[in-house]
Amino acid sequence: MKRKHLEKKKRGTVREKDWENLHETAFSRDLVKHRRALGKLSEQAVAAAQSALPQDFTPNATLISHAKKWAFVQMDETAAEGGGDLLCLIDERLREEEDSLLASGDRVYVEFEEGDAFIRGVGPRRTTLGRPAGAHDRIKRQILAANADLLLVVAAAANPPFRPGLVDRFLIAAEVGGGEPVLCLNKAELAEGEPEGLAIYRGLGVRVCVTSCKTGQGIEALRGILGGRFTVLSGHSGVGKSTLLNMLDPELTIHTQEVSTSLRGRHTTTLARLYELHGGIRVIDTPGIRTLGLWRVSAEEVAYYFPEMAAMATECHFRNCTHIHEPQCAVRTAVERGEIARGRYESYTRIRASLESETGTTPGRMRVQKG
Repeated sequence: MKRKHLEKKKRGTVREKDWENLHETAFSRDLVKHRRALGKLSEQAVAAAQSALPQDFTPNATLISHAKKWAFVQMDETAAEGGGDLLCLIDERLREEEDSLLASGDRVYVEFEEGDAFIRGVGPRRTTLGRPAGAHDRIKRQILAANADLLLVVAAAANPPFRPGLVDRFLIAAEVGGGEPVLCLNKAELAEGEPEGLAIYRGLGVRVCVTSCKTGQGIEALRGILGGRFTVLSGHSGVGKSTLLNMLDPELTIHTQEVSTSLRGRHTTTLARLYELHGGIRVIDTPGIRTLGLWRVSAEEVAYYFPEMAAMATECHFRNCTHIHEPQCAVRTAVERGEIARGRYESYTRIRASLESETGTTPGRMRVQKG
């Protein structure tokens, strides 16, 4: 016969709603309750609830960051409640469609009810930095940041090594999302000279800034580029994005980490967050990315995002030339002559191959029908 436990079950510790330090864990159970509650509602009930949300509103705040059903916003100075940062609940009647419901940089509408603040509307996005969501996600596109003027792509001269293929993906993402790309080569003190591919991006008209957080090289130039602009900061893990922000404004004191011995980089930033720096600099810091999927870019369209190839493609013998295996391909001829950088061409072939593998196609063939 089992002994009955007479002692009362110890009550778990109360989770503190600490946005700054506990954003990863403090709100997780709230999200589970939220999803269960939504699952019990009928479609008619959900539609009726959504119709009660404000339909015609003027955003009065900017989203700083969010986790689960909570969001941190910066109220507009012109708002009735005045400026300042505020912790809000995300109204459970707001529903995600194809894209993420919220992203840092979003313009949102905040209402107050019995002393609590609720986000009850999300304004249109001017620009986005996004990527395809995971196969098991409810949404199709994950929005990493919204409404930024510039996409500052941070790469390292070494440790981790310079990855032009990832830079090329960010350039495509910038064009798709509407932001202006700027390339920042950080950790300049670790290399004797610039990577060979850096001159290629200058030749394409991309603004390039070379920086070192050890020596201070290029920090003032970078501050001049970002001054008065709204920027999203992105790049591979471990390239020094958080350290760059600390150099631009030492009062931030953002936590940083050393790169792992595998040179793969470590994620210091775990959530995208908007920062206001001195000099009118507004920056969204995003988690490090090791690979960047491309949203709604087909394998056939990749060449159009490589302007030097798109210009030569008109001279190819075949109108639908993939620039991979066809004879009389003007692009491959230009690569052999040195008119198109071989590194850029190889980046093109890798990106195209990855997109073809996602859709089950091969160069020059139709999609494979899966039974």
